[in-house]
Amino acid sequence: MVRYILRRLLQVIPVFLGTTLLVYYMVFALPGDPIAALFGERQPPQGVIDALRAQYNLDQPFWVQYGIFLKNVFTFNLGVDFTQQPIADALARAFPVTAMLAIEALIIQAVFGVAFGVFAGLRKGKLFDSTVLIVSLVVIAVPTFVLGFVFQLVFGVQLGWAKPTVGANADWGNLILPAVVLGLVSFAYVLRLTRASVGENMNADYVRTATAKGLSRPRVVMAHILRNSLIPVVTYLGANLGGLMGGAIVTEGIFNVPGVGNKLFQAIQRSEGPTIVAIVSVLVLVFVVTNLLVDLLYAWLDPRIRYDQ
Repeated sequence: MVRYILRRLLQVIPVFLGTTLLVYYMVFALPGDPIAALFGERQPPQGVIDALRAQYNLDQPFWVQYGIFLKNVFTFNLGVDFTQQPIADALARAFPVTAMLAIEALIIQAVFGVAFGVFAGLRKGKLFDSTVLIVSLVVIAVPTFVLGFVFQLVFGVQLGWAKPTVGANADWGNLILPAVVLGLVSFAYVLRLTRASVGENMNADYVRTATAKGLSRPRVVMAHILRNSLIPVVTYLGANLGGLMGGAIVTEGIFNVPGVGNKLFQAIQRSEGPTIVAIVSVLVLVFVVTNLLVDLLYAWLDPRIRYDQ
């Protein structure tokens, strides 16, 4: 187990280098001058622009810029963004907010997606199953920004059940509405995946054997059907945690959530290469850690899986 964890942790190095290099190159290849774009139509003297370009190493070739970025990362000094705010401080403020939002969305889609999926899988072809499939298909078909504005209008403005915008008060309670919007699409996928997995395992030999031995229906469902059906669902949920954090740009924009998504969107608008790559690096680490935890959960869900070999 320890050797397996060490091997997985060593995989972070090539993944980190490859991802940051690719993202940094795409930012570097964007047309235009980000320093000149900061001032809009009122351009300062060329000397001021040249000084700012030198400050942010934009006058250097691509490989020099990327090398400076790597040096800053390994020395825990990410520098400052174009607004003269330390990038590390901005991430320290934004990351916990997005983490709370993603965890709430993950809990919502995991609890309700698995519950509805299990009930639908156990009642295939019946009214509940058909209704759930139709609702999930509608949720998948509607874009996230449409769901966000509808939920904001209905539940935030008209009904007053939640705050329509989060703002600076980004706590667990105020993030419920954007978390529901963020997790709805993934909830539909979790539901359908659980339903299909449960339906497949219901006809397995070990389920028929357990039933023939006289085990009660709840015991068969919880100990045999559900446990084996959760393996693909856990895989999806683990990979989706990083996706929720990276995909929160639209949701955070609609509900004015001061998280990583908002910060990333602003950095993209200003073509801030170091800020964009720093945020992407954090998301890469989240992906790696969550996938490692998912792999470790496999041994609990399926005793046949061993990592000590």
